[in-house]
Amino acid sequence: MSKISPPHIGRLPAGPADSIADVPGVTVGHCTLNYGAIQTGVTVVRPHGGDLFRQKVPAAAVTFNGFGKSVGLMQVEELGVLETPIALTNTFAVGAVAIAQTRAAVADNPGIGRSLPSVNPLVFECNDGYLNDMQAFAVEEQHYRQALDNASGTVVQGAVGAGRGMSCFDLKGGIGSASRKVAIGSAEYTVGALVLANFGKLPDLVVDGERLGKTLKCLQKRFDEPEKGSIIMLIATDAPLDARQLRRLAGRAGVGLARTGSVYGHGSGDIALAFSTAQTVPHMADAASPALHFSCLHDNLLDPFFYAVADSTEQAILNALFAAEAVKGRDGHQRRSLSDLLEILATMEHA
Repeated sequence: MSKISPPHIGRLPAGPADSIADVPGVTVGHCTLNYGAIQTGVTVVRPHGGDLFRQKVPAAAVTFNGFGKSVGLMQVEELGVLETPIALTNTFAVGAVAIAQTRAAVADNPGIGRSLPSVNPLVFECNDGYLNDMQAFAVEEQHYRQALDNASGTVVQGAVGAGRGMSCFDLKGGIGSASRKVAIGSAEYTVGALVLANFGKLPDLVVDGERLGKTLKCLQKRFDEPEKGSIIMLIATDAPLDARQLRRLAGRAGVGLARTGSVYGHGSGDIALAFSTAQTVPHMADAASPALHFSCLHDNLLDPFFYAVADSTEQAILNALFAAEAVKGRDGHQRRSLSDLLEILATMEHA
């Protein structure tokens, strides 16, 4: 049977690849660990191909529900910039990946922590412990380096990288991405989203306004466990925006998340981060002038970007669900894919 595709969300057009890599300069890489009880990995998002410690990008984050163990958010909140690639992984791997990020930055800039300030690694996590044996601490520094080396403009989605062991709406979740084009006068900009989807209960699933979970729940057996998942939502744009405006964009990712049926459950860590590639912030030692000169769009022009963030976030979550295949992992635990359930449902309807 041919693969089922998700519906297009909203009125705005998608970019050529319908992924976060439609934003010029943004690349994504995965390292996937897939053997027996080990179902996990690392995903890396690079805002540009240069040295982020030397050429930082404006960024801001919003925490919708703070049940999470991320590293680096405090400094992003304070300074409004990124100075390493963004890493996604499982909860118990945050420390190893943060060390790997720091080592990579030091390798490029040996003065870090000596003649230069320290670096701020940025690692987000979700708990993949249902499918993955997190106590094995399988993710190591080398896996971050592999994901970084694999970064490209082709964004593989589904049960890959950090998304390998993730669950979404009691089904197989993982990595999803999407993009939307925004026209402001004669200028065209791109908004891209990438999610690590690991949240929700099947009866709550909504697909493009349809409460599909109510229909599909008859094909699953249990929904009595509390939600223990999370979602990380990354938003990129090539529009010239400052950290304050990017925080406003990050807040609209919650609109897309809510549309899919999430209520940000007690045990779910729901975090969004937005960054702009339009301008970079040079490290102080590299600045030609003590004064920084930046342009940014007028706030009155932001509404189309809010639509683009909401639609691309919702689309990315659906893309993760539709792209992910079924996975069996720790102690025989398994997650079926949304596509499998839709095929079963179609067979029942035509019987």
